[in-house]
Amino acid sequence: MSQYAVIFERADDGGWSAYAPDLGAVVAAADSREGVEIRMREALSLYAEEMERDGLSLPPPRSDVALLEA
Repeated sequence: MSQYAVIFERADDGGWSAYAPDLGAVVAAADSREGVEIRMREALSLYAEEMERDGLSLPPPRSDVALLEA
C-alpha cells in the first residue's frame, strides 16, 4: 500500500479542507482538522476501491512534503 502526501488547509471561516496532490480527484472538507482527516481517509479508500473496480491502479506517489522556516 502506498502513502500519498495530503495537504490540509484552514479556511477563513475556521473550517478545514484537504487534498492529495497526486490524486487530484480526492478532496475533503469538514469543520475541524480531525474531521477532515477522517473524511480524507474515507475519500482515499473510496477512490482506491473505485479505481480497482474499474481495473485501474492508483498512480505512484510523486509528491513529498517538508516544513520549512521562512
